[in-house]
Amino acid sequence: MSELFPLLLFIFTCSALLLGYPVALTLAGSALIMATIGIFTGDFDSTYLMALPNRLFGIMENSSLIAVPLFVMMGVMLEKSKIAETLLESMAQLFSRFQNGLGLSVIIVGALLAASTGIVGATVVTMGLMSLPTLLKRGYSPSQATGMICATGTLGQIIPPSIALVLLGDTLSSAYQQAQLNQGIFSPKTVSVGDLFVGSMVPGLMLVLLYCIYLIAFSNPLPVNRNNPKIYLNASLWSSLLTLIPPVLLILIVLGSILGGAATPTEAAGVGACGAMLLAVFKRKMTRDTLQSVIESSTKITSMVFLILVGATVFSLVFRGFGGEELVHAFFRDLPGGVASAILLVMVVIFLLGFILDFIEITFVVVPIVAPVLFSMGVDPIWLGVMIALNLQTSFLTPPFGFALFYLRGVAPNSIDTKDIYRGVVPFIGLQILLIILVVTFPQLAIWLPKFVYG
Repeated sequence: MSELFPLLLFIFTCSALLLGYPVALTLAGSALIMATIGIFTGDFDSTYLMALPNRLFGIMENSSLIAVPLFVMMGVMLEKSKIAETLLESMAQLFSRFQNGLGLSVIIVGALLAASTGIVGATVVTMGLMSLPTLLKRGYSPSQATGMICATGTLGQIIPPSIALVLLGDTLSSAYQQAQLNQGIFSPKTVSVGDLFVGSMVPGLMLVLLYCIYLIAFSNPLPVNRNNPKIYLNASLWSSLLTLIPPVLLILIVLGSILGGAATPTEAAGVGACGAMLLAVFKRKMTRDTLQSVIESSTKITSMVFLILVGATVFSLVFRGFGGEELVHAFFRDLPGGVASAILLVMVVIFLLGFILDFIEITFVVVPIVAPVLFSMGVDPIWLGVMIALNLQTSFLTPPFGFALFYLRGVAPNSIDTKDIYRGVVPFIGLQILLIILVVTFPQLAIWLPKFVYG
C-alpha cells in the first residue's frame, strides 16, 4: 500500500488542479492532506515535515532568485512604458524596404520582448494588440499573422535572459548537486543560471533564424508601396536606428555582462531593471501611473512565482517522504532502452503537463523529481535544461491546449477564427520539433558555448 502513496499524491494534485483550484495552494494543500493520511496509516514519517522551515528559509536566502523580480520588472517596464511598441514601429520602418519587413520585425521584436519577460501570456497579448491589425492590413493571412505572434511569444522559454531560464537553472543546479551527493561525490560540480543562459543562446538564435527563413520563403504579403517617400528618407531610417539602439543595447549589456563573467545573473538583472527605468525616463514615459502599474504587475507576478515555489517545496518534501524518489529511480533504472527511453519518457510527460501547468509549476514540481535520476544516468545538466525549455515551448504552442493559443484568442478580433490560429502555429511547431531533433542529434549545440566561455 505504501508504494501507491506517491502515485495517489500525484493523481490527487492533478485532479485538484483540473478543478480550477489555485496552483500554489493546491500543491501545498494536497501534499499536507496526503501526509496527514499517511501519518495515520503509518506510511509517512512526520519528522520529514520538520525540515520544511529550513527549506523555506533556504528559498529566502537563495540569491539567484533575486533575479526573478528584477527581470520581471525590466520586461514589464519595457511593455508598460510603450518602449516595446516604439521598438516594433522603428524595426518595421527599418525593414520597410522589404516585402516581409513587417513580419521580420514582429519576429525580432517579439523575441526581444519574450526574452525580457519570459512570460508567454504577456508577450503574446502585447504583440497581438500591437501587431495583429497591422499584419492583417499588410496582406498577411490570418493564419500566418496569428501563428507568427504565438510562436514568437513562446521564445521567452529558450532565449535569455528570461525568468523561465532563471528558475530552471536554479532548480537544475540543486538537482545536479543532489545527484552527485547521492553518488557519494562530496565535492560536487556546479551548474549555474549563467551556464544555462549561455547554453540556450545558440538554439534560441537558431530558432529565430528558422522562423525568419520560413517567413521569407512561404509568406506573401502585399507588395511594398515604393511610391511612399518616407521609406527612403535617410533621416527617417536614421531616426529608426536611434530608437532601436537603446533597448537593444540594454539587452546586449545584460547578456554580455553574464557571458563575459562581469556580473552574475542577479547583478545583470539589477542593471536591466535600472536600465529599463532610465529608458522610460529618457523617452518621457515614466509617469506616476506607469510606475504604479509596473510595480503592481511586477509584485503580482513575483508573488505568484514565489508562492508556487513554496507550494512546490511542500509537495516535493512530502513526495520524498513517501519514497517517491526511490520509486522513480527504480522505474527509470528498469526501463528498457536505458537513458534514451528515460529521457523520451520525461520529455513526453513534461510536454503533456505543459497543457495544464505553466513553466513555473513544471520547473518546481516535476524537474526536481526526474532531474536527479537523469543526472545519475550521465545526462548533461545544460543539455537537459535546453531540452526542457524547448519542450515546454513546443507544448505551449501545440493545439488544442497550448497556452499561447488561448492568450491570443482573447485579444484577437472576432473576424479571426480559432481554426486560423491552430492552422497558423502548425509550421512553427514543425520548426521547433526540427530544432529539438537537431539538439538531440548534435548535443554540442547546447553544451559547446558554455565550455568555450567558462572552460
